[in-house]
Amino acid sequence: MTTVLAPARPADSADQLTADLMAAVTPKFLALVGWDPQMRVLVFPPSDPLIGTPACRVAGCDNRITRTTQQGLCNSCVLRVERSGQELEEYLAAARRKNRATGVGPCRVPGCGRPWKTAPKGLCDAHEARQVAFDLPVEEFIHHPDVRPLPSFGPCLAVSCTRSRHGKGPYCHAHTQRWAWNLRNCGTQDEEMWRRTVSAVAQSGVVSLRGLSDRAIAEFLYGLQQRYADGVTQRCWLVRPICDQARAQQVHSLNDLDFGQMGANAAQIAKGMLKYINLFQQSPETERHKDTWNGAVFGLRGKIRFTEISQPWLKEATKAWALDDIPKRRGSQIKGAVQEQVNAIFVLSQSLRLRSDAGAQPELLSREDVLFFLNRLAFLQERGDITANRRLFLTRTIRRLLNRMRSLGLSQPGHPLQGLAGDFALRAEDIPDDPEDTEAGRDLPPEIMRQLCEHLDKLELVGDPQSRVAVELLMDTGRRAMEICRLDWDCLERDGDGKPVLIYTNNKAGRKGRRLPIPEATAALVTAQQERARTRFPDTPVKDLKLLPSNRTNPHGTKTFQGNWLTDLHRAWVALLPELLVPVVVEENGRRVSRMLPFDKTKIFPHAYRHTYAQRHADAGVPVDVLKELMDHRELGTTQRYYRVGEKRRREAVERVTTMQFDRSGTRVWRTAKALLDSEHARRGIGEVQVPYGVCTEPTNVAAGGHDCPVRFRCVGCSHFRTDVSYLPDLEAYLSDLLRNRERLAAFVEADDWAKAEAMPSDEEITRVRRLVRRVRADLDDLSDDDRAQIQEAVTVVRRSRQTVSLGMPRVRQPLPEIRAERPA
Repeated sequence: MTTVLAPARPADSADQLTADLMAAVTPKFLALVGWDPQMRVLVFPPSDPLIGTPACRVAGCDNRITRTTQQGLCNSCVLRVERSGQELEEYLAAARRKNRATGVGPCRVPGCGRPWKTAPKGLCDAHEARQVAFDLPVEEFIHHPDVRPLPSFGPCLAVSCTRSRHGKGPYCHAHTQRWAWNLRNCGTQDEEMWRRTVSAVAQSGVVSLRGLSDRAIAEFLYGLQQRYADGVTQRCWLVRPICDQARAQQVHSLNDLDFGQMGANAAQIAKGMLKYINLFQQSPETERHKDTWNGAVFGLRGKIRFTEISQPWLKEATKAWALDDIPKRRGSQIKGAVQEQVNAIFVLSQSLRLRSDAGAQPELLSREDVLFFLNRLAFLQERGDITANRRLFLTRTIRRLLNRMRSLGLSQPGHPLQGLAGDFALRAEDIPDDPEDTEAGRDLPPEIMRQLCEHLDKLELVGDPQSRVAVELLMDTGRRAMEICRLDWDCLERDGDGKPVLIYTNNKAGRKGRRLPIPEATAALVTAQQERARTRFPDTPVKDLKLLPSNRTNPHGTKTFQGNWLTDLHRAWVALLPELLVPVVVEENGRRVSRMLPFDKTKIFPHAYRHTYAQRHADAGVPVDVLKELMDHRELGTTQRYYRVGEKRRREAVERVTTMQFDRSGTRVWRTAKALLDSEHARRGIGEVQVPYGVCTEPTNVAAGGHDCPVRFRCVGCSHFRTDVSYLPDLEAYLSDLLRNRERLAAFVEADDWAKAEAMPSDEEITRVRRLVRRVRADLDDLSDDDRAQIQEAVTVVRRSRQTVSLGMPRVRQPLPEIRAERPA
């Protein structure tokens, strides 16, 4: 390469965007890529992990590595290893190569301005001919007194080239051959255009920007810098085709490139650069007027589309609402949440489009149009086009958005809703009732969780070891996928008792530093992953390192995976699994029997583990207020929705449990036929009240909500008391408490006899409770295995939805349940 340059294409007239882009490219980055504004050539450093081109590992080989999958070998050495039949390390220990010199350099004669003809001699054409004539070795020839330096023929006239001409022709040796080939094969006669569009001679680590417009150069440098900052790998052979195509197509800006004429890799990289370039020119003030918003302008991923809303006034009002709503949202799914509500407005737009004026004039709309829209939704639900839940969501969303638009002042003069009648709104009575809950939630049955745990090793077939860690943490902790993906490296701490605590961020609520108690086995899982991440990124400060660092565009381990990565990986894993069987009660020949049937795999998704976590703790008797803290919910109602029992499943459970109902004496009182079950369900709703260890049917006490009992909760001695098999654990615990309290009082000597007699549990009460427990247990033991399994399942369902009623006796807090006991090591 010489310092003599061909005349570059005349610079564009300076425009503000070009100047702003160049000003945004930092001097540090320009120095990194070796940018010279006069030469207009980039020289990538070979050692940089993102843009460098490392040398081949074979001793003496100067070729560069073009693929990371080649174990540090150039293309030719990969072939040599395959042909040798040796192991890689064996080949590296013995192989030695001496490369043929490539490229161009100045003639070795001191002061000669011409390029050498061949690398071994390093002499230009003229001096090589004289050296042959003198018949002297090259070292003697270049110092011979009769050898004089020769002037340069001038720079190569190919605009992209930095080399000198090799003779009296207009081009360097390489471009002379290219032009001759072009004449022979293409017949192109426009030599001036060929000079402007031909690419530079490829050179390892070098990218020529000569011949590009100032705007294109500024865009290329800025895009390269931003992708580098994001940790994207950009080798010279990947980005060089972009410059060659920009030169060949003679575009003013990279936005004008025809990607159809480019290779797939170059087109992908160019589009990635344009993402940053276009974002540089945009702002919320300019983006708000478009029908499709670039989410990156608002700090989001993806696009927000308003194109389907056909009424201009409604579209502008929706944009104004979105502009106000986006900054107030938290979490990682903001774009999706906003788009979902915009889509609800689109449904309203579709309804208004059926008017004669297509709903284009807001002042002509009235309550009648709202009623038409509501009736249309009912019709769509009846036809099966939308579900009851979708209808409920649409009506609630549109009611809220119309009210919000008015509160933003959009109905005032000069604003989109000017003239819109006040009765064009949805009222509270327009909202349909919540559809009846027909399922018991989205938690996974214990049998399915057990089978999933047995197949965790298959996760590494679709991912890597940290993929398994991510899924195991989902199962153990009940956190959201994004909360697991974004865990910091130092996310494990110990509380005052030395118990492990997971530190995470509730992205949905925007709350940092949340603390979740976890078992020791889960802590060990985190510790192992910490060691794995630290080994992978030993130089990154701990405060910046992530527990689950991304495998892409992440040279320092400071980036995490997105929640979508974990969802996609989990879906691929579930698809690999064999059929998962679960016991299901079916009716055969008039009898209800259990059969092992396949479980629907579509119900196995990352968020189902959160429901399972909640259900696991609820089944273990964790109070709902404690579970609310574990789930990190603000509202108790939100927590209850995670483990509520559906009415259909609850009804089936009541039908089974109430067939084993007993009175205070242990007499079975529920042997009636199925025809009476409806009255039992109604009675459970209005004719009884829950009391410790059962229910009370005394009308006065029921009317008082259980607070008007004259016998002070001595329920087992009252004829209005009923219990069933679902209360058996409570009765057994109560019996243990009575026996324990009797022994403690008998041994207590510091109280008067009358006080001890008053506090002492009576023998009659102990006998009554013991008989009741024995009777319920005996009836349960008399059942067949299938019937007993069905009863136990029904008991679990009934107890989930039951409010705890106790006598205020102290209890020892049980440890939180975990699933790792069922998981293979």
